[in-house]
Amino acid sequence: MEEFFNLRTVKWRSGKVLMIDQTRLPGRLRYVKCRTAREVAQAIRRMVVRGAPAIGVAAAMGLALVAYRSKAETKRQILKEMESASKMLGVTRPTAVNLTWALSAIIETARRSGEDPEAVRKAVIEKAVQMAEDDFQANLKIGEYGASLIADGDTVLTHCNAGALATVGYGTALAPIRTSLKQGKSVKVIATETRPRLQGARLTAFELSRDRIPVKVITDGMVGYVMSRGLVQKVIVGADRIVRDGVFNKIGTYTIAIAARHHRIPFYVAAPTSTFDSFNLSEGVRIEERSPSEVTHISGIRVVPRNVGVLNPSFDFTPINLVDAIVSEKGVLNHPTRESVMQFVQKV
Repeated sequence: MEEFFNLRTVKWRSGKVLMIDQTRLPGRLRYVKCRTAREVAQAIRRMVVRGAPAIGVAAAMGLALVAYRSKAETKRQILKEMESASKMLGVTRPTAVNLTWALSAIIETARRSGEDPEAVRKAVIEKAVQMAEDDFQANLKIGEYGASLIADGDTVLTHCNAGALATVGYGTALAPIRTSLKQGKSVKVIATETRPRLQGARLTAFELSRDRIPVKVITDGMVGYVMSRGLVQKVIVGADRIVRDGVFNKIGTYTIAIAARHHRIPFYVAAPTSTFDSFNLSEGVRIEERSPSEVTHISGIRVVPRNVGVLNPSFDFTPINLVDAIVSEKGVLNHPTRESVMQFVQKV
């Protein structure tokens, strides 16, 4: 059986963007094809593709589709088309910083290319494809650095899905676990179900079980219980945006961080440097509010009375003082502070 991290969540093939349809998992593993930037935007919005790094690469390839299919005869015209598509793609998921980072990188590549529209097309497509490969290689490095934080025999708790499916491949939070196992360590995983969309139960458990990595799923409300019973030695989560004063990640992360601190369990965040937004503070970040139906319905069945309101923020904020280390492809930042997060990014 092919190891899951050898599959690519998002890839470019002959003028089309292929991505694993994560809304079908764990029942069916299939790729969908996107031929236009609008189709990519719809896939991001519908969470066919999700996870900050994967979203960024998908958006970059969405702009590559614009260049590939453009009939523009001048660089100015093709740039105008790409900038319009960038605005459309940029509003699909407002919290994850990788999205805007990737779009800006592609637009800048187009601006710096030659005046010939064909040169723009070539440069943009090559950049998007390279960004996908860079993401995969960054995740391998995150695995190498993060494995130093995991001991033989550890059980690691993770939240949501920050594995191969959240990236181009290999994963962020799951990368140190994969690498530790390759090093011969015995490591087990506890995955929270991650309500309301169950990314932990559907996606993390799917890819780990597919790779024969020992994993158990718990409800979100069991985190304190398993920690109090000594069933967890480490916590590793991903991130959708790292600002100077903390980390934005899937809703429920903050609660896990508080419980981990109370039980003196190390709490680690794994993310590539493209997730860092170190010039900003948490107060300036918009947290995405998703449809109430994600909470009111389970498998199409309404479980909340019709006259009851719903809160459904997709992310929460974990203050930097609750984070024991941040792992990126550039190394490990232990005991991060506002100042050291800024210095770390400037150094790399």
